[in-house]
Amino acid sequence: MKESYINYIGWFASLMAIAMYVSYIDQIKMNLQGDKGSVVQPLAAMINSVAWTCYGYLKAKKDWPMIICNVTGIFLGGITFYTAL
Repeated sequence: MKESYINYIGWFASLMAIAMYVSYIDQIKMNLQGDKGSVVQPLAAMINSVAWTCYGYLKAKKDWPMIICNVTGIFLGGITFYTAL
């Protein structure tokens, strides 16, 4: 498979991951209104995102699609976790 196609797949997957993390915004709103959700899933997502961000950053050739989408997961997963406490 051509490298350009693989690159497109990486960016598409990153956009879908960002969309998944953006879906936390509704849970954050509910948490702030007093309807608290579970802390387990956003904590796991945040830890997972930290690991993938480190992996993408520490590779010899940085994997920017992986880094960008997982930084989103770190922030939104962290905010969701914090507001669910």
